[in-house]
Amino acid sequence: MMNNLKIPEHVAIIMDGNGRWAKKLGLNRVFGHKNGVKAVREAVEFCGETGIKYLTLYAFSTENWNRPQSEIEALTNLLVETIVKEVPELHKNNVRLKTIGEISSFTENVRQKLNQAIEFTSKNTGLVLTLALSYSSRWEIIEAVKQIARKVANKEITPESINENIFEQYLTTSDMPNPELIIRTSGEQRLSNFLLWQAAYSEFYFPSVLWPDFSKKDFAEAIEEFQKRERRFGKTGEQIKQEL
Repeated sequence: MMNNLKIPEHVAIIMDGNGRWAKKLGLNRVFGHKNGVKAVREAVEFCGETGIKYLTLYAFSTENWNRPQSEIEALTNLLVETIVKEVPELHKNNVRLKTIGEISSFTENVRQKLNQAIEFTSKNTGLVLTLALSYSSRWEIIEAVKQIARKVANKEITPESINENIFEQYLTTSDMPNPELIIRTSGEQRLSNFLLWQAAYSEFYFPSVLWPDFSKKDFAEAIEEFQKRERRFGKTGEQIKQEL
């Protein structure tokens, strides 16, 4: 049973399996993406019900731009439709929407809808829902290095002063804690260029369920498994027990 006193503050999810879910039904991959929206809704509701403060969803990677053009257009159209449809409900439930990634890669219409949704929910104080869109961790790290290099060139900071804390200030996730738990649905067991720096001490959970079928029950099982883990951060189990 889930312990409500040990709920992770930040959960990140790689929403995998939409295409395979549709293929099993003999349908177009886009149909799977459309049905994945229901799972997003369930995940957001679950976070609100359990007290999870940050939910980050890997919605579109930079590598996804290599997919067939018809699928890319369908995905971006679905993104706009979903934002228009879901944001009023997110706002009603005090959810704040954010994005991370190279948003400039999207069309003006997509960027406009995203910015409107972000602004509309910006004052909300509940769950922070972050969509990783046109995101890759390597891109994020390189961008952080560029920003720091400019600071060094302008003599605003010295190379010797750069440490983990300073580096994290230049990541797109600088205003949120690192995820304690990362879930990837569909049984695949890799990060696929997602939150590589932030995942240094995350727990991983790889359920076989395909994303459109991911329910509150599946989410609860992930949290229950997380709560069984002993998070040592390089220390011994005995040290952790002494600190409790």
